[in-house]
Amino acid sequence: AGSRASIQTALRTLLAVPWLSQCDVSSTLQLLAVLQWVLSFLLLGTVSLLLLIYLLFTSLWLIPVLYLAWIILDWDTPEKGGRRLPCLRRWTVWKHFRDYFPVKLVKTHDLSPSHNYIIGSHPHGILCVGAFCNFITGSTGFEELFPGIRSFLTTLAGNFRLPVFREYLMSGGLFPVTRRAIGYLLSQKGTGNAVAIVIGGAAESLSCRPGVTTLILKNRKGFVRMALRHGAFLVPSFSFGENDLFRQVVFEEGSWMRSIQRRFQKMMGFAPCLFYGRGLTSCRSRGFLPYARPITTVVGEPVAVPKVENPSRELVDRYHELYIHALLKLFNENKTKYGLSESDELHIL
Repeated sequence: AGSRASIQTALRTLLAVPWLSQCDVSSTLQLLAVLQWVLSFLLLGTVSLLLLIYLLFTSLWLIPVLYLAWIILDWDTPEKGGRRLPCLRRWTVWKHFRDYFPVKLVKTHDLSPSHNYIIGSHPHGILCVGAFCNFITGSTGFEELFPGIRSFLTTLAGNFRLPVFREYLMSGGLFPVTRRAIGYLLSQKGTGNAVAIVIGGAAESLSCRPGVTTLILKNRKGFVRMALRHGAFLVPSFSFGENDLFRQVVFEEGSWMRSIQRRFQKMMGFAPCLFYGRGLTSCRSRGFLPYARPITTVVGEPVAVPKVENPSRELVDRYHELYIHALLKLFNENKTKYGLSESDELHIL
């Protein structure tokens, strides 16, 4: 009888324990999805490099030696179509990643599979969350919204020199932001390819902060020249909310810290930003995870571009102006729908 009473008491105690609700489980999965993504992009390359160097001085030295040989043989693959794994786009983890913010993709015009495209992705933000979620993962329905179009995303070429990280990037459909890699995608893969380029790059990340809509674009014309050489249509896109994900210590132009950031950017290709987001255990604490703020990426109207093998400077300038006009139109028509006021303007430097 005593044993039975003890069991009944234990069961009542167990049933009285508050279990995680479905909402709590979803929130936890979303947080973990974002955590693995941030850690992968910030640490995977460096940690893999240090681990391989360490293994060189152990009995497992053959592993890094063989991998180094593999990288040498495979060196040009990132610029020759990569090794994209379509199944990676369908991972359930990306749906949790999408829902954390949440991220939404909005289509304004059709894209014909009979053309290739260069999609300008704005703004850069800190970690390009909108560009990654929409153009690399299938969680926001890019392929359903634009049937027959395959999306790719370019990133710093230096990332593909880091062991293991290069395999991770290629498997997702990322490519170096080089003429050779972009040219391959636009000339050797048929039609229906859309190469997304975060045009503002590292320089734009330095001015990233909530409420600021400043783009580095006025003197960025290489993407227009590439579009003309391959006859790829130019498509503007803008991720509303991208700059709200982190808080950054922004140093004034002319300050010594800003000067250091600029020099580092020119040498390494990326800028060291001092930023913070939310902590792992609480959204009220500070940490390295992005804040949960909605991101809406709106894809605009394509600008038809002729194929000109050696475009003149005047022709490049003309289509650059047409692209900026299309981008401004996209921004102004959608800004009040996605968190900005009528008085907000897009500043282009």
